[in-house]
Amino acid sequence: MVDVDLGVCLGGLRLHNPIMTAAGTAGYGVEFANALDLSRLGAHVVKSLAIFAHPGNPAPRLAPLPVGMLNSVGLPGPGIERWLNEYYPQLISSGATFAVSIWGRTIEDYAEATRTLTQGAPQAAFIELNVSCPNTEAGDRLFAHDPIAVSEIVSRCRQETDRALYVKLSPNTDRVSAVAKAAIEAGADGLVAINTVFGQWLYEGKSVLGTARGGGLSGSQIHAIALRIVSDLRSQFPSIPIIGVGGISTVDGIVRMLTAGANAVQIGTASFVDPRRSQLLVQELALRVSTQGFNSLSSFLAGFGAVVRSGEDSELA
Repeated sequence: MVDVDLGVCLGGLRLHNPIMTAAGTAGYGVEFANALDLSRLGAHVVKSLAIFAHPGNPAPRLAPLPVGMLNSVGLPGPGIERWLNEYYPQLISSGATFAVSIWGRTIEDYAEATRTLTQGAPQAAFIELNVSCPNTEAGDRLFAHDPIAVSEIVSRCRQETDRALYVKLSPNTDRVSAVAKAAIEAGADGLVAINTVFGQWLYEGKSVLGTARGGGLSGSQIHAIALRIVSDLRSQFPSIPIIGVGGISTVDGIVRMLTAGANAVQIGTASFVDPRRSQLLVQELALRVSTQGFNSLSSFLAGFGAVVRSGEDSELA
């Protein structure tokens, strides 16, 4: 490994590099241990959990497209209590920094999930509030499309924890900025942008997924959308921590996202192609920084004129 400081800050959380897994792409614990050393990453984000167990959507749930992927997995999961008993100890033993993504059908589902995780998983670095998954019973009536609903969720969760709360935003609305503002004013510590984009793909006139209404589009074709939203959010919120996600599979994609204003990134669809991808990107990013003549990521990004915010009105660059 090249000796380069890739460290970044998300508010009071210091990560040894900016690369995370995206929720739903690398399991609940260490399922990928034979291919991926989670301790090498900035953080691993656990697949979204609810306070209740959930079976998810009918198969088929994933469909590769000519570019990217369509999914309608539907947030299956064992429930938080079972996760605490079966998966949490594995993560502790792995030495990984990790966060937990949560979802719910009601505001109180989010509050109960937050309370249970705060008490049962003290080593989780932050809680990601997934208010934006397009593949639930809510259809296109997502919490993330309504600033009032998001404000209420964040406010209730804030009452239950002093842990950092990050809100995962939907690109499928013209109210992204309003929702982000509502989340921050209600007590969110940071933002995650973006979730998947509404999409559909047909074969012989029928959906390629088990649900007729399509699913969430991910991969390189949504990268430009994610960059635009992250850039807009950074302009609106100069010091709030932002995690950028959407179509990142290369070092160039990471650099684009960081220079657009993200503090860190998440790798999603690329992990389905190669489960090692996020770890390999850590090595490739260190090599890129080093070969450009820098010994730290912050100094490398400063060469692009990028301002990397810590979330505490201070700059790393």
